[in-house]
Amino acid sequence: MPARHPLYPIAFCLSISANAAEAKPPADCDGLPRLAVKTAPGFCLGLAADKLKAPRGLVVLPDGDIIVTDMGSWEPGRGSVWRLKREGAGYQKTLMFTRLDRPNSAAIGPDGKVYIGMAGRVARFNPGEAAPVLTDVIGGASGTPGLPAKGRHLLPAIVFDAQGNLFVSVGSASDHCEGPDGTMPPGSTCAERVGPDALGVIRHYALRWPEGKVARWEIHARGLRNSMAMAIDHRTRTLWQGENARDGIHAAMPALKNDNELPHDELNAIRRGGDYGWPYCYDQGVASPEYPAASCKAYLPPARLLPAHAAPLGMVFYTGNRFPAAFQNSLLITYHGYRKHGHRVVALLDKGGAGPAGASVTLVTGSRRQVKGMGAPVGIGLGPDGDVYISDDHDGIVVKLHHEVQTPVSPHGVTPEPPPALQ
Repeated sequence: MPARHPLYPIAFCLSISANAAEAKPPADCDGLPRLAVKTAPGFCLGLAADKLKAPRGLVVLPDGDIIVTDMGSWEPGRGSVWRLKREGAGYQKTLMFTRLDRPNSAAIGPDGKVYIGMAGRVARFNPGEAAPVLTDVIGGASGTPGLPAKGRHLLPAIVFDAQGNLFVSVGSASDHCEGPDGTMPPGSTCAERVGPDALGVIRHYALRWPEGKVARWEIHARGLRNSMAMAIDHRTRTLWQGENARDGIHAAMPALKNDNELPHDELNAIRRGGDYGWPYCYDQGVASPEYPAASCKAYLPPARLLPAHAAPLGMVFYTGNRFPAAFQNSLLITYHGYRKHGHRVVALLDKGGAGPAGASVTLVTGSRRQVKGMGAPVGIGLGPDGDVYISDDHDGIVVKLHHEVQTPVSPHGVTPEPPPALQ
């Protein structure tokens, strides 16, 4: 377990020379249509596929094909899974499965199969088969009880650990454990946190191999409102989580005009049995206004604060060989949020092998109003070519983040912005 680093996020701007800024970019990005979007120097964004409805999770297969889940809409049974294959200046889309219930996440298992996390269920298929069939692993016909799929955060994220076991996020049903009428009695206990079917947790499923059947499961960590972004640093076997923090905190804080900068989202290094304090505490151990008597020392603090309402939805550690050396082992995160800190992709640089405690470098900046230009990034995956692939559920696209300049891009010498003020 790496040491914790209670650092505030720092957004870095990579400087571009005047000549480079004036140079007209090429029309393509690694042979794909180049998107007019701001990227870090040396990078470009290419359009891999469009005309999807709400693409979410994705994985890149060893042959370079992309598997992407398309939630379709928030209505049940409108989801699908697609396979994208590179053909010239684009990717051919092949529909694999339809009528799925809000498929959100995807991961490649130790058996080489693709695992899909959807509302209440995890299933898998063999991408090497001519006519793949979905087989239930959790829920459905698997014999293992399904996921709760309740309330506001019913989409699971999934990631495998080094032993071939599966982490599955179970989001909270509410924002801050409020009742149906939106109010909470002072000093109340959050019932969502209690019992074997508690919400706001990360579950750990031990699988038997080679059959890939669930042998047992446990609640691995709790007090996490919505763990949509998860990734494992296989150097240390640490599970990292991007916490989507609560909304509307200003409603219980009369002196606070709005919640645009509070509370911060979080980056957590997850420990087995750890409790991270939702909904009682936020930021670096501050009692929530609805729970003023909460003892926040009883809960694990975040490793690092992220910008407020950035909404981290996807994570991957960069271990490829295409990006400059400065980005090696950095944690790439998609900020999906619709407010000012969202609609971007950032790299939290590795700091001396201790994990993502270094500078925050913005790789892609877009706008939620943008069409075909990275408005709301969700899934993120590393390809065998060393480039990174990203889904956008607002614009209905999958894009390729390509590093086209082979001279190193260093984060040193850049001008940091001041850290966010805690209120």
